[in-house]
Amino acid sequence: MTATPWRRLPADLSTAMRPHLPATVGAVAVAVTEATPAFATIKAAKFERDVRTAVQVALERFLDLVGTDEPALPPRIREVFVALGAAEAREDRGPEALLAALRMAARLMLRLASESLARLRPIDIGELIDLSDAISAYVDELAAASTDGYALQLREQAGEGDRRRHQFAELLLRGDGMPSAVEAAASRIGWADLDEVVPVLLPPDQVRDARFRYGADGLVIERRADAVLLLRAGPRTARAPLAETLAGRQAVVGPTLGWAQVPAAVRLAELTVGLVDPDPGPVFVDDHLITLTLRGEAGALAVLTTRRLAPLAHLRPAQRDSLLVTLYSWLRHWGSRAEVSAELFVHPQTVSYRLKRLRDLYGTDLDDPAVRFELLLVLARRLDLPRPRTRWRSGGDTGRG
Repeated sequence: MTATPWRRLPADLSTAMRPHLPATVGAVAVAVTEATPAFATIKAAKFERDVRTAVQVALERFLDLVGTDEPALPPRIREVFVALGAAEAREDRGPEALLAALRMAARLMLRLASESLARLRPIDIGELIDLSDAISAYVDELAAASTDGYALQLREQAGEGDRRRHQFAELLLRGDGMPSAVEAAASRIGWADLDEVVPVLLPPDQVRDARFRYGADGLVIERRADAVLLLRAGPRTARAPLAETLAGRQAVVGPTLGWAQVPAAVRLAELTVGLVDPDPGPVFVDDHLITLTLRGEAGALAVLTTRRLAPLAHLRPAQRDSLLVTLYSWLRHWGSRAEVSAELFVHPQTVSYRLKRLRDLYGTDLDDPAVRFELLLVLARRLDLPRPRTRWRSGGDTGRG
């Protein structure tokens, strides 16, 4: 075989095939479409036109090559097949369908070219071999151009995807995006129905591994001294999986908050770095909210307040306030119903009823000293909570609930 095997093709091949070119184009276009399962189900008129155009360009160029030493595809012809491969990538189809269609086209070209020559004159075995070599080499060039187009489109899409992910991460970190803009940006990267986000601070040398491990579920922003990994809340962001995945990576895991609170969650993670050494990690901000609150960090108090008062969030304001006042007094008086009754100026049975409601809502958490302390801290800082009324104490029930 020569570098341009079409040089050895007989000159009368072009003469034999050109009169039948329109019918040949139609036959090849229909055949490759019907014989390729991925294409056979596509009924769009544009797709049919594109296939027919590609077949016509390919056949006309092949006939122009007969008897020449020209390269298979000049730029304007090659671009047609580069665009064809790019279109397959945009339609999220693999390259296999297009390559199968080209193989089918090669077989049809050999048959039709042989039949066209045979109508003019007898052909020998050497001419058939030359014709097979030329068509195979030519279709290989078409396949290479299509594959290049497919790969270029994938790289472009990947670059565009990375750009969108980076822009969305920056939007979350700034915290100044309109809800509609944030939702649109989330949808563009596949984060539909965005709700809560988990920020993770990582050393710079962990960025590559984080991108690999979390893929589409994570966004990474590299900063001067560290990197921020933003994870869409889900099963992989529960404490146990994160503890296992981030073990030994010097990570600091921020609290799980709504997307609008990402800046606050990142700030809490940054403050936690100043409290503890994250080596080997991971360190969870949730374990240090009390310390941050006692240091006057309003963001930590806000997170703690939301979490500790969540069991009462569904109640009417009046009901919630009466239970909170009772809970605050009960915590301060170490569970003495008599002292709570005296301080709030309500009947002991009312106190018992309210405490039963609180136990129904909080369960065994009310027996946990750490939870009690957090509740006491949260309630002491709630400026909107009605203050207990102090009165003189009387004898009576001193039971503790």
